[in-house]
Order: sequence, then structure tokens, then C-alpha cells
Amino acid sequence: MADPEILLTNDDGIESTGFRALYEALSAVGTVTAVAPAADQSAVGRALSHNVEIHEHELGYAIEGTPADCVIAGLGTLVPDADLVVAGCNQGANLGAYVLGRSGTVSAAVEATFFDVPAIAVSLYVPVSEDTSYTDIDVELAAYDNAARATRYLADHALDAGVFERADYLNVNAPVPDQGGDGPAEMVVTEPSRTYMMDAERHDGEITLHDRIWELMGEGDIPDPEGTDRRAVVDGQVSVSPLTAPHTTEHHEALDALAETFTDSAD
Repeated sequence: MADPEILLTNDDGIESTGFRALYEALSAVGTVTAVAPAADQSAVGRALSHNVEIHEHELGYAIEGTPADCVIAGLGTLVPDADLVVAGCNQGANLGAYVLGRSGTVSAAVEATFFDVPAIAVSLYVPVSEDTSYTDIDVELAAYDNAARATRYLADHALDAGVFERADYLNVNAPVPDQGGDGPAEMVVTEPSRTYMMDAERHDGEITLHDRIWELMGEGDIPDPEGTDRRAVVDGQVSVSPLTAPHTTEHHEALDALAETFTDSAD
């Protein structure tokens, strides 16, 4: 196909370093138009607004809204002929099945699928210690090299290769360059990890929610098996998970039986 029309969005905001990294990388592949939040909208999932303000920006458009708002505004009116939506690059990984509904980055990709537009969500794994949050780290542009290279490659080849005939969107997580050893990181196809290590502790009138997996990741000691997104990234590889949306349903005989006897159970 001809050079693709790419709608680029994110959840960290249009001025973020990771966003700029992808804009520059994708500009070598096609025509890129930014339609991204004017401010940080991390972890908002698919939250939606009714009206959003729009501002002209040197890269495209800044939206006073969520990533889902940006995709709908973009595909609905600003970039209606987009061939591909790319969301990212997020500062912080989006790994594991349980984060897919929380992430604004991934949610932007999911929103695009309802327009029948293929999408790629891209995130950077930033290793942190137990007492440090990835949001407290100043990540330089060069740290996104693996993420940018992988995104450029997929945007250039995945459409023609038929990848999106089976997958609605790709969830990409990349390590920082020094994790991948010498040279660019290897790309591997993965599935979202099912490992879940959230817990909660109560202290008087407050409850602290804690995801223990991040501490293990910082040490490189995780329970996730080979073939999962988290294992790949910890091992210094670029993880690509082909995913579908919306959520699938299956015929369920036990539920069918309950539905059939529902009216008989009325008091």
C-alpha cells in the first residue's frame, strides 16, 4: 500500500518525550497527525467525555480530554482516513492481562478497533527499585530507541503482511536499550501474562493497594513463564502481543440452562 496515514495519540500528553520519539520514527513511514491529550491522562482506561476543547499544535492537535476522546475525535473528524492508529510511547510498561483495561495507552488502541482501524499500543519498560516509581524518573529520548525502532518496523510492514486480518491491535512493550544488551533488542511474539500480584493493606482509615510484581521485575525475578509479555521484557526483548477487541463471548451451556429456568423461579 502507499505510505499510511497514521493517527498518533497517547496518554502521557502531547508534550511527552515518548510521544515525540514515536512521532519522529513514524514520520519516516507515513504521514503522521498527532491527536493527543493536552495533559497527562495516565491510567484513565476508556474514560470518555462529552465535549472536548481542541487546540492547534505543531504536530497536529492537542485535545483537552482522554485517549479515547482523542481517537474518537481523530477518526471521527480530524483524521477520518487514517490507516493506522498508534498510541504511545508510554513511560512505563503495560504488561499483563489485568492492565489492559486500565491503561489509557492500550485503551486508545482498543477504541480504534471499533472504527475498524488497526492499532498499535506502545510502552517502555522502565526498571525501578522498590522505593522508586517510574513516574519519578526522567527518561531521555534515547531510552525510547528500541520502542521507536519496533514501532516504525511494525507500522511499515504489519498492514501489508496481513497481521491485522487476525489481530485487531498489537500491544508492544520495549525495554530501554541497555536492557537488551549489545545492538537492538530482539522482537518476540507473546501473550499477556496471567500472573496477578495485587494486594491491599489496611492502616486505620486508609487502604494501600500494592502491585508486588514491580518489585520482582526490578530484581529480574518474576514467576511469569516463557512466551508471556512480562518475561520477554524482563529478558530484554521487545514484546508484541496480538490482541482482539471487543471482549469475546462463548456459548455457555450452564448459563443457557439457568436462563431457561428463570421464569419458573419467579415467586
